[in-house]
Amino acid sequence: MRTYSPAAAVVNLLLGVPAVVPLWLLWYFAVNWPLAALGWTVGEPTENDGPLPWLVLCGPVVLASAALWWLANEGVRGRAGRSGRAVGGWVYWSLSAGLTLLPTGVLIGMS
Repeated sequence: MRTYSPAAAVVNLLLGVPAVVPLWLLWYFAVNWPLAALGWTVGEPTENDGPLPWLVLCGPVVLASAALWWLANEGVRGRAGRSGRAVGGWVYWSLSAGLTLLPTGVLIGMS
């Protein structure tokens, strides 16, 4: 059983600030193509290039952000020590994802 340390919380909150960009890119992609194709949203009317340029340009940004998040959490999780609360693996990753999404949620709430 690993622990969820205050350092892990701080790392994930700090990673959540730049994570606003890839999360917005994912949302924009989803709204304009898969969700619009299902009829759940209305795509941007001036967006006529198709999804391929978005995948080519934004895919590496999203993948790099996810890799950085995973590597940072692996490092913090391995060095947690006794400074935190004992949690299982799925709880650790759920808390980490939630804390990373918090800055985006705050920005959505403020808009």
